[in-house]
Amino acid sequence: MNAGRRHAVILGMGLMGCDIAAIFLAGGWRVTAVEPEAVRWPEAEARVRQSIGQLDGDPAEAVHLALLDDIAAPDYASVEIVIEAVPERLPLKREVFARLDALVPAHVPVVSNASGYRITDIAGHIATRARCANLHFFLPAHIVPGVEVVQGEHTDPAICDTVAAIMDGLDRKVIRVARDVPGFLANRIQHALMREAFAVIDQGLGTAEDVDRAVRYCFGFRYAAAGPITQKELAGLETQLEAGRTIYPSLCNSPDPSPTLARLVAENRLGPKTGRGFRDWPPDVTAKERARYERAMLAAARILRDEP
Repeated sequence: MNAGRRHAVILGMGLMGCDIAAIFLAGGWRVTAVEPEAVRWPEAEARVRQSIGQLDGDPAEAVHLALLDDIAAPDYASVEIVIEAVPERLPLKREVFARLDALVPAHVPVVSNASGYRITDIAGHIATRARCANLHFFLPAHIVPGVEVVQGEHTDPAICDTVAAIMDGLDRKVIRVARDVPGFLANRIQHALMREAFAVIDQGLGTAEDVDRAVRYCFGFRYAAAGPITQKELAGLETQLEAGRTIYPSLCNSPDPSPTLARLVAENRLGPKTGRGFRDWPPDVTAKERARYERAMLAAARILRDEP
């Protein structure tokens, strides 16, 4: 059944692991997934089938998913890439990479989907650290087309070339990140925006709703069509230079997170997971908003996918 199919191993089948598995399965690979909590397997399989369907693939491709409960169990001799997607705890990730050091043939890329930890800190202690990189997806991983390939301090650049080629073959939009810095590339830009977004609220310039509308319906509306650098080139870089001279001195440059954000977290107003954030999040509203959010992203993804 799996003859001729390329083989990936994914460690951890939370939402991220399931959606990464869907990307590979929809691309014609077979996937061996390690999830130690066997009670979660039916839920994981259902999520994988749903995500494959959202990629306009055949959910029956989930037949090429094998679920195991032991990191030592997969056939690593046939694998082309191993992706770690275990919970975001540094000691756990370091332990996983230490085991993979001995289990996986030395030429096979072993990558982490960590969003908060550097691959240098995760794998820097193992003998085969030169074949380790960060492969950073964005939730929901199967819908968001971009993925960052991050070169650690010890990573062989050829490994990043191999990983990037695999992702390109799966119709992902690869962002190469040349240095292993906190936030990599995309999150550094995103958090610069978030600092100013919360500062606007802190300063009383607008509400959370005003901020969301400004991004969605003003400048953010254009980002599906062109990134910020292309936009500014189309407008003329001299306009950006003058705007920067006028606006930058008044922007927030605090090294500390927003006081409003800190207060909401202290009050356990975290959003849908606690039922309240800036606004109330009863279950019916949360379900409706999550469904709308995914529909909108799928529509945007199809527009980008169909570009020449």
